Amino acid sequence: MEWMFMPLRRYAEFSGRSRRQEFWMFMLLQFLIWMVAFVAMMVMGFGALSMAGVNPDGTPRLGGMAGMFASMGIFLVIFGIIWLALFIPSIAVSVRRLHDTDRTGFWLLVPPAIYIVTIAVVVAGAANQSGTTAAIGIVLSLLQWVASIVLLVFYCLPGTNGPNKYGPDPLGGVGNLSQTFQ
Repeated sequence: MEWMFMPLRRYAEFSGRSRRQEFWMFMLLQFLIWMVAFVAMMVMGFGALSMAGVNPDGTPRLGGMAGMFASMGIFLVIFGIIWLALFIPSIAVSVRRLHDTDRTGFWLLVPPAIYIVTIAVVVAGAANQSGTTAAIGIVLSLLQWVASIVLLVFYCLPGTNGPNKYGPDPLGGVGNLSQTFQ
């Protein structure tokens, strides 16, 4: 349980290294938070929807629909707050995980950069009504998937043994002793 909350304690710490256990336990924590929030939203939404129906005089009762949309709006605000609260620690632990594999944190920018280029190419292709540009957009979107899979592989790789340019080995070991006495 301690590993799940460690990235929250290291909220905006982008330097250093993080073990696979810290990274994946935090990802599990985020998944559980999102699932609980999603189930709560569905229960509240369907509960409000079940209040909709027909009045005794045959006119539709719309209070349930309004309640459903109101509860959905409230949950969207809650989702936004949760997302904002977890965004920085999520990026920080991802950067530290990449550091543990002796890679720069700028690898996180590759999929969004490809996505932005893809959108620009698709918009330009639509403006010019060019089929070739649309095909280039499809290839770029596939490249974005490949970059995301590469990041996933980096997250799964073991960290470098001993200290590297980003800090001491989070697993400890003999390699850290040499850095301690310098």
